[in-house]
Amino acid sequence: MSIPVEHIFQSLRNGAVPERGIDTFAVGIDKARDELHRLLEMTAKGEGTVKFLRGGYGCGKTFMARLAIADAQQKGFATSFVVVSDNDLKFHRFDELYGKVMAELSTAVCPRGALGDILDRWIARIENALIDAGVDEDAPDFSARVRKRLDEDLASLTGGKAPQDFVRVIQTIFDLKEKGEIAEAGALISWLAGSGNVSATAKKAAGIKGDIESRDALAYLRGMLEIVKAAGYQGLLIVIDEAETILRTRSDSRHKSLNGIRQILDASGSYPGLFWLFTGTPEFFDSRHGVAGLAALHERIRFLKQGRFASLRQPQLELQPFDAERLRGVALRLRDLYPANDRGRLEQLVSTAFIERLVAEVTKGFKGDVGVVPRQFLREFVTVLDSVDDFDDYDPNTEYAFTPTSMSAEEQHRLHGGQVELPDDDDGPVPVEDVW
Repeated sequence: MSIPVEHIFQSLRNGAVPERGIDTFAVGIDKARDELHRLLEMTAKGEGTVKFLRGGYGCGKTFMARLAIADAQQKGFATSFVVVSDNDLKFHRFDELYGKVMAELSTAVCPRGALGDILDRWIARIENALIDAGVDEDAPDFSARVRKRLDEDLASLTGGKAPQDFVRVIQTIFDLKEKGEIAEAGALISWLAGSGNVSATAKKAAGIKGDIESRDALAYLRGMLEIVKAAGYQGLLIVIDEAETILRTRSDSRHKSLNGIRQILDASGSYPGLFWLFTGTPEFFDSRHGVAGLAALHERIRFLKQGRFASLRQPQLELQPFDAERLRGVALRLRDLYPANDRGRLEQLVSTAFIERLVAEVTKGFKGDVGVVPRQFLREFVTVLDSVDDFDDYDPNTEYAFTPTSMSAEEQHRLHGGQVELPDDDDGPVPVEDVW
């Protein structure tokens, strides 16, 4: 597979983590990556798994989560990358969470919205199994036999416990596609993915009313997990990024969201082949407004550390802040990867000595807090590479001077030791309750 070089550098110019190709400049994270590989292997063997990535601002939580997505897809998993938002995702509303997971469902061959492709692959595997068993694919009753096997597989995969609407919608999607009514089938695929914008006419075709409700979302996720595996995938990795956003919601929503995470954790063993990966700051895990405020969750995933040592295999995987050596290693990787018009000139001007100077200047600009600087550093470094490539008379050794003026509000906030601002409301102990 070719490296998506342009995607990588355009993402870095925008201060974002690339979605593809990030393994090409992953430096200093081998042990943490190995732990996630271990859990992926367990998941592929039928375990239900939950892991929490723990780290301060600039530790690379999103980078590691994106890398886990890439590694999982390479190992044959379907994946979904969900960012917690206090604007368009209330985590305690599991119908909303389910919809986000399905909307971001992706595979190595389908980067987003992969539900339709997964259903097609599952049906194709049913057809191929019948053909391999000697059934004539040109026979008049072939479609009927495929539908009969699909019904049998649905009952077998879900143990007969799936919601009836779930079963009927999948059956109707098959029937509509067999009749060539692709648009109508697509509307029902959207409904199955949690969309609330499906017409009543499309729903009527499958004998359903309304939308997927929060109390049913868990059962739908279970059913979709089984279809993902039946389509030939090893399992499903769901990343929940920036869980600390929950801290900014009001206490009632925050309490319910924490309870939701507790429920996911408690039920994980009954979802063979499903791996949940959460990312969050120490404040999210350790403060009374966060996980530490819900004893039932805190006791299950408590972070343990002995001096400088924290086991990688405990529920929380601690990511270490960047240091100068790691910044230097990333810069060297990116320089080698950069699609320069004149490779010799680029390596001469952006030398190892210049990179070391850049690391020192950026670190100095951030008052020595190297853990804060990765995105800022990468933006600065890519700008230097671009300038060398764009201008024949540009020499960073004489022209470049770093000043930390292009920091985002979040970077400035973190640089000065800021904490997440919490709503002014009741922050008593989080009650343990079921929110579905």
